[in-house]
Amino acid sequence: MVILVTGGAGYIGSHTCADLLDKGYEVVVVDDYSNSSPAALEAVRTLTGGDLAEHRVDLRDRRELDRVFESHQVDAVIHFAAKKAVGESVLIPLDYYDVNVGGTTTLLRSMLDHGVQRLVFSSSCSVYGDQYSEPIAEENPPLPTNPYARSKLICEQILADACAAAGGLTVISLRYFNPAGAHPSGLLGEDPLGIPSNLMPCLTGAAIGRLGRLRIFGADYPTADGSGIRDYIHVADLAGAHRIALDHLDDRPGMRVFNLGTGVGVSVLELVAAFAETCGMPVPCEIVGRRPGDVASLIADVGRVRREWGWRTTRDIGDMCRDAWRFQQFRPAGYRGVARAAST
Repeated sequence: MVILVTGGAGYIGSHTCADLLDKGYEVVVVDDYSNSSPAALEAVRTLTGGDLAEHRVDLRDRRELDRVFESHQVDAVIHFAAKKAVGESVLIPLDYYDVNVGGTTTLLRSMLDHGVQRLVFSSSCSVYGDQYSEPIAEENPPLPTNPYARSKLICEQILADACAAAGGLTVISLRYFNPAGAHPSGLLGEDPLGIPSNLMPCLTGAAIGRLGRLRIFGADYPTADGSGIRDYIHVADLAGAHRIALDHLDDRPGMRVFNLGTGVGVSVLELVAAFAETCGMPVPCEIVGRRPGDVASLIADVGRVRREWGWRTTRDIGDMCRDAWRFQQFRPAGYRGVARAAST
């Protein structure tokens, strides 16, 4: 099968490309590199010994996107490409709606015009908002609290409408919780442009002395230690889940939603302590005010994906810390710097 991966040079996208190549899929990547690096795809090639086609395209550019579909016999699409920082989305909401929603509608039009009707969509647990203290199931009503989350929910609604109208279109939307970690080799990991917004690259950057002190946004949430609780999932488990989703696209028509997580919540302070214990590196921290758009707790109810696919995570928080730290040591300045031997 030929799989088109939008945003394939990004954090989750690049790990998914590596997983797909390892399993014998042909991979075509579309990415504009606005928050990623072509070096990630070189790392994918090194890891897998395989090759992939890559196209530098803004997903909203219909003409260039059509050329990609005309150049490859695409069987299915995995759609990652999106802006994804909660705090930033509060500041520049129109950019988030333009890129995330506009990119999705353009992709759908091009797919359908070229006879491609199978899509795995990268959604987010953030669509549930700040209304649940217990594990969240797919049946729980969404109530997003920030433009990023609202853009993801709008995309889901568009996809559901398109499935109803197009007949043969089949979509699986994966609402995953908090990806963390890196490829165990240390060659592939999370390297956002600018200041990271996700916790793990901030943590490893502080540990290695590149980002100063780790800022913990809020210690007054209604949680046991006052810091926010998240369900962290290893990026390698998440990549494998996208591949497995491809196998289930034909289970039944229309659009279906699945949570992806471990079902276990870990607070920010607990993650910092786990990193120090696992990697032997204390992390300089400071408590600052809450970040706009953040919520107290997000934990997945993963019963549906376990029942229907038999899928579950295989890596724990220690693996996430260890692998993320290995990538940070291997590439202390990220993909734009000089790689050095990874620590084991």
